[in-house]
Amino acid sequence: MAELKERSVSEFNNELKLKGFNIFQIEKDGNATKVYSRKDFYKICLTTGKSIIHYSDKSYEADDTILFFGNPHVPYSWETLSTTYVGYTCLFSEEFLKLSDRSESILQSPLFKFGGTPILKISKEQREFLNRIFEKMIEEQSSDYAHKDDLIRNYIQLIIHEALKMEPSENFEQHMNASERLTTVFLELLERQFPVESADKPLGLKTAKHFADNLSVHSNSLNRAVKEVTGKPTSAHISERIAQEAKALLHHTNWNISEIAYALGFDYPTYFNNFFKKQTGTNPKTFRMEAV
Repeated sequence: MAELKERSVSEFNNELKLKGFNIFQIEKDGNATKVYSRKDFYKICLTTGKSIIHYSDKSYEADDTILFFGNPHVPYSWETLSTTYVGYTCLFSEEFLKLSDRSESILQSPLFKFGGTPILKISKEQREFLNRIFEKMIEEQSSDYAHKDDLIRNYIQLIIHEALKMEPSENFEQHMNASERLTTVFLELLERQFPVESADKPLGLKTAKHFADNLSVHSNSLNRAVKEVTGKPTSAHISERIAQEAKALLHHTNWNISEIAYALGFDYPTYFNNFFKKQTGTNPKTFRMEAV
């Protein structure tokens, strides 16, 4: 029985990784809950019921309809208190959303940003409107429409923009342990280096030791805290974020490969080429040509 459950979870997770998104209705039956690797996906939930949500250093009690935005880089947990809990969940990867405008990225909005407010109270009218959007996404997900991914991206962005017009919930309480606090500060410090604006100003912090020194902790302590909270070591977060910025620079600038390598803290283009291929499976030149 345990093996069957594990295989079922794996199939859903593999499908989710392959498509980069999944939208589904939250069932009343708890056994139908879908399990996935949370650290790889952003999450938007529209839920009605009683619950307590712990997000980074804050906790929120909900007893009606809320809209929740989960960031894979921020620790959160969800305690469901109601016997009946209904709504919708949308999961998507950053790659799926294909962010093209780095300066106005919706994932840098207060809904997803560290220290922001990821939970909003929803009125009856807002819930009816959002219900229709989630239902449309579910409908498109199972359709044969050739451009359904683009349409679903538009629906996701519509939900986010609607949320940005709402007032955030203020009923938060401080709730943070030492590992979560250190991890949050590390991720904030990592994100603060981006976007890279100039080819002649290389990244100042590019290794786990650099970050640990900057935070005045031992690198082992930092790595232990980050891995405990996120499931990934410090170096993985740094490499993934640098690779993400490398893709953006290759897409959106005319800098040559050597300039990009230097801007991202690599002493030689060869080192950057090897790093990029390890992270993405292709080399920078090929990636740039395919993106044109």
